Amino acid sequence: MTDPRTISKTIDALLDDRGAGKTICPSEVARQLGGDTWRDLMQPVRDVAAERSDAGELEVTRGGEKVDPRNPAGPIRLGRPPRGRTHMKP
Repeated sequence: MTDPRTISKTIDALLDDRGAGKTICPSEVARQLGGDTWRDLMQPVRDVAAERSDAGELEVTRGGEKVDPRNPAGPIRLGRPPRGRTHMKP
């Protein structure tokens, strides 16, 4: 299993590669780290995203709106939080 630090670094690297204001799918992180068994990493990636979201380091969105990373009710995207954004979709 991949450790949270490696997952976090991979999130950052993918966001850096994508560029400012862009997002990534959690599956991109899992695929990069997990190869053929990437699906096994989806929950650990979501867990790291939730922890980083709680710390204000990462924003979890669905349809462009911030959502609760632990209960997103659908597909999510990961990105760096823009300044001044406070609205969270129910």
